[in-house]
Amino acid sequence: MNSDQNYPLKKISLTIENLGQAVFIVNRHAKTATNPKYLYRLKQESLKKLIEEGKAEKIGLHFSQNPRNSQQQSDVLVKCGDYLFHIPPTKTDFENLPHLGKLDGHFRNPKASLSLHAAKALLQSYTGITEGGAPPNNQRRNHQPYQKPIFKKLGERYS
Repeated sequence: MNSDQNYPLKKISLTIENLGQAVFIVNRHAKTATNPKYLYRLKQESLKKLIEEGKAEKIGLHFSQNPRNSQQQSDVLVKCGDYLFHIPPTKTDFENLPHLGKLDGHFRNPKASLSLHAAKALLQSYTGITEGGAPPNNQRRNHQPYQKPIFKKLGERYS
């Protein structure tokens, strides 16, 4: 158990600034996590909900710094409070958003003073997404129990 999990979380309000800070913390930790899928999903769903509610806005498209398969790729730049994030684009983003060209390396997001545990708890309460959860039914159904191998002497048949 982490040291910050021992203490009860103080209630953090769901302001645009707090949500932006929480997304920033989750995104920063996802880049070095051993299994970042959940953290990136939490970031993506949080930003999607913030955009739908008008608390964040899509600014434009940037060329990706790490394109897949050495191909040119663009990401959507999203502004939430004082923080800027990149998310994958949709087809309509290419039609509706201006392309801003190459990423400006001089801009840095402000420092955040929130623990990962608190940031995850804030975004989980905001989006309703939980970590782990039960596996989908099709994965659970196809899983067969372990069966010990049967060893026969050389030349014997498996009948």
